Amino acid sequence: MSNTTQFTLNSNRVLPNFISCVFGIVFFAIGVINTFWGNDTLFGLFIIALSFAFFPPLTTLLKKLTRLSIPGFVKVVLAIFIIWAALGVGELPDKIDLMLASF
Repeated sequence: MSNTTQFTLNSNRVLPNFISCVFGIVFFAIGVINTFWGNDTLFGLFIIALSFAFFPPLTTLLKKLTRLSIPGFVKVVLAIFIIWAALGVGELPDKIDLMLASF
């Protein structure tokens, strides 16, 4: 018998993990756009840091290290906050236009 770790695929968590990863990637991209285009470097870095809450491997690592997990409703509130901040305060459409003009 070997000492390798077996990973089991929990079928009832595949879709939520996929959706969480998609949101994490989108929010990471929003953070990168805010970091490098416009005058919101710290805001962009803040959004990048918040996007890590949506990546399942990182939330699993957080749970192992601190025994704290991020509840689903907190992720929903965080997602609403990021979208509101990026579209309203962060002027994301203007920054996307600026980014596309620089290419």
